[in-house]
Amino acid sequence: MSELTHIDEQGQARMVDVGGKASTQREARAQARIHMQETTLEQLLAQKLPKGDVLATARIAGIMAAKRTSDLIPLCHQLPLTSVQIDIAPHPDGDGLRIISTVRCQGQTGVEMEALTAAAVTALTIYDMAKAIDPAMLISDVFLLEKTGGKKGTFTHPLAEPS
Repeated sequence: MSELTHIDEQGQARMVDVGGKASTQREARAQARIHMQETTLEQLLAQKLPKGDVLATARIAGIMAAKRTSDLIPLCHQLPLTSVQIDIAPHPDGDGLRIISTVRCQGQTGVEMEALTAAAVTALTIYDMAKAIDPAMLISDVFLLEKTGGKKGTFTHPLAEPS
């Protein structure tokens, strides 16, 4: 069984000391889906929702969320991100949007939490901006698609769809 690195010898939560780790290129991709009515999706894509350009606002929110992850998740390190990209596209099923966040840094710990936070907050922002016309929207499938870099190398989730 692997050692739980966020727990000290007394069983107390702690921030992991990454000071001795090598700085390497890190990347993580995460996704979120937001399901909605067909008419909501049509209005959103046509930029006809009352709150304006939903996708542009959601992208900015996702980028800001990645940059603030350490303020939201208690034991995350503050990281010098080099890139945050948010891609939003209609899901092939036609019932909403698929959000993919890609986060990169040159650092001593990974950016998985930043990618997950970015994808989730992007979806939450879309929900916020469209809830007046479709309060039944559903956010789902928030998970890490893949990560590269670090001691453990590359991880690809078995459910990851091609990007």
